[in-house]
Amino acid sequence: MKLAIILNTNDPETAWNALRLAHRAVQEKDTVSVFLLGNGVELEQIQSDQFKVQDMLKQYIEASGEILACGTCLKSRGMTEGSQSCPASNLDTLYKLIKKSDKVLTF
Repeated sequence: MKLAIILNTNDPETAWNALRLAHRAVQEKDTVSVFLLGNGVELEQIQSDQFKVQDMLKQYIEASGEILACGTCLKSRGMTEGSQSCPASNLDTLYKLIKKSDKVLTF
């Protein structure tokens, strides 16, 4: 299955759950892409003692999970380049991701 997950929040519990699902799908040999939109581009800065977002992000990336971040959303927050683990992308890429996916989930 090709799964696209759109994360549009910086809420720790929601981000953690989205990454947990993404990681599980990768473990099941599905093709998974997480696209960060809006507040979701702040994923790498989310800190929570209860919801270990950074640990789950690391596990997902190490399992060959893909993450892309909206370049416009990054720029609006003064985060112009993205990062190695969450590179900047654009809405054309998001559109193509949605079009080729079997399932699209939003968080």
